[in-house]
Amino acid sequence: MKLEGKVAIVTGSSKGIGRAVSKAFAKEGARVVVESGSDLKSAAKVAAEIEAEGGTAMAARADVANRHEVRALLNDTIERFDRVDILVNNAGIVSPKGILEMSEEQWDRTIAVHLKGAFNCTQAVGAHMVSQKSGKIINISAPSAVRASLGYADYSSAKGAIISLTKSTAKELAMYNINVNCIIPVARTEMTDKIRALLGTSAADPAKRYPLGYIAQPEDIAPVFTFFASDDSKYVTGQALAVDGGLTI
Repeated sequence: MKLEGKVAIVTGSSKGIGRAVSKAFAKEGARVVVESGSDLKSAAKVAAEIEAEGGTAMAARADVANRHEVRALLNDTIERFDRVDILVNNAGIVSPKGILEMSEEQWDRTIAVHLKGAFNCTQAVGAHMVSQKSGKIINISAPSAVRASLGYADYSSAKGAIISLTKSTAKELAMYNINVNCIIPVARTEMTDKIRALLGTSAADPAKRYPLGYIAQPEDIAPVFTFFASDDSKYVTGQALAVDGGLTI
């Protein structure tokens, strides 16, 4: 198993891509912290599913935009599993709104969860990885970071900045044998269905948008996360890989 003996924190993993990634990591032998910003019950359900399938997991709740809660998350993980080898900065929120109608509160919260959250987790867990002289950090961006989308100025700005954060962090931490990479994923989730409903769009004919002709399920793209979390990617750092069916070509 590619992640045997490793410990992974996956933020925002009570559903969607984070859930699929957590389960994929566990199947490869990792002990997984399933984290949610608000829904501890759902996180516990995912952890229970992993345990039922023979894996090891714990559920945790933390607001990644809050440095104290992130520190507590790290401390709880180390207390339970002694170390952290993999961090996936997946936590996110989105609410489509035109730039002229968007409130300052929405802008601040979106930037806080996505960008500050990735910073908080990277800084806390990264310091621990430096002491170990090893680690894998995987950030999550989005297609709207590299192609314009109506109603996503806050989300797109945060996701674009995450690509820059990935490159800067990768260069700083390379000397400690820490790989930092970014995935730009597309998969059908509860969040994407909600967005389509809000915007009045449909996923009925994905061939018009996706060269590969379909929208992936979260489980379809989880193996790419396993690649970046494993030794298979030991000579890859500072990269942003689109796993999007060709959407951003």
